[in-house]
Amino acid sequence: MLRWILGGREAQGAVEKSPTLFIGEEQPKNPFTELQVLKGHFDIVRFLVQIDDSRFASAGDDGLVLVWNVETGERLMELRGHSQQITAMVAWSLINADTSHTSIITASSDRSLSLWDPDTGNRVQTISDLQSSVKCLLVLEHLDLWLSGGNELCVWNQDFKLLDIFLLFLFVAVIYKLAVSSKLEVSVQPFRQLTDHHDSIRVLINVNDGLFASGSHVGELIIWDAVNWTIQAYEHILWEEPHCDGQAEIRFVSQKQSDMSIHHLASNGEVVILAAVGSGLYVYNIHSRNVVAYRKMAHDSNVLHTMLLSDGQLMSCSEDGSVRMWEMEPLPLPAEPASPGFFGLWSFGRSSKQTCPPVKKVPEVPILKSLELTGDLIGHSGAIQMFLSFGEKGLVTCSTDHLVILWKDGERQSRLRSLAVFQKLEENQGLNSRMST
Repeated sequence: MLRWILGGREAQGAVEKSPTLFIGEEQPKNPFTELQVLKGHFDIVRFLVQIDDSRFASAGDDGLVLVWNVETGERLMELRGHSQQITAMVAWSLINADTSHTSIITASSDRSLSLWDPDTGNRVQTISDLQSSVKCLLVLEHLDLWLSGGNELCVWNQDFKLLDIFLLFLFVAVIYKLAVSSKLEVSVQPFRQLTDHHDSIRVLINVNDGLFASGSHVGELIIWDAVNWTIQAYEHILWEEPHCDGQAEIRFVSQKQSDMSIHHLASNGEVVILAAVGSGLYVYNIHSRNVVAYRKMAHDSNVLHTMLLSDGQLMSCSEDGSVRMWEMEPLPLPAEPASPGFFGLWSFGRSSKQTCPPVKKVPEVPILKSLELTGDLIGHSGAIQMFLSFGEKGLVTCSTDHLVILWKDGERQSRLRSLAVFQKLEENQGLNSRMST
């Protein structure tokens, strides 16, 4: 893991490094040249949610929810009520007539759920004495419902009334449908079980109306058809090189099994899926069904969160304490070997289970690119859990070092400061002219 000491970096332990991952202080493509440290938490900060265009909330192991202004860094609210760490947080926008109000839902290890008003800081609703801790939350705004997941899947309405509950299973992706009776009663009904994963599912994302993707602890990634639930692509990342020559799957050498877990998936909703696999990043094109860009060692530790930006750019953060910006560039020759079949180019179903599958010729993929490092944000001294982008207003990161950092575009901030000075001068001149008359 990297340690950030006075702006310098020191690696702990023997890890594979590439000189291209250290670009120094000259980073012309990195706009985030200013940072503001936001202090208020006294334990690990794990969650960030956007409330509106100018506010966000942070939460973590201290049980606090803090509301911040992204433009000024001012702490607006401190929401207290949970007695243990917060395990999930989500924003919920309720639209009534022509008005819209955003609330925050939190879950905690104290086995409670809370609904907060970020405008007043009040806890509007609370549910205590749950059977187990809630690990994830999902809002269905078009139905005015929200879901909580842990050992059970629970459906709640906007009044925090439990509508239905269903037990969950490990290793199985279960498709549910919400049935609404004539009396407007909602129930959860299992519709289909997707049993193709062999270990716990770590990530499940919606790609678009027709596809969704899942990733497991043992490196399995499956792309599903959302209409008929069939597998559109499957890939299993193996940790050992096989003893036979021919291979139908791409295989990586790794000393630790956890290094090849799929920690995060991101999608632009159209063509691209970004997969954080161990310490690497892989960009997968849904239409061509192959990897179009990759970096096997993007960080020195596991990548925890990713985001796709525009114009072939993306961002990642890691346990090594770094936030990195990437750009897709043509792959130089000679390049590190990579198979275009990473996410199931070979077949749409499960791969052969033969010990030594027949040799297959690797198709040529002329558009294969590498991910080149364009920015390295230095500021945190611990593992960065996630980040939140506010576009030109800045980027927010949270970490195990108990800090929230607000990263700003230095050129934009300089222009805003100059504009504020000119406005102040104009006001003073106007005041002086009125005084002279």
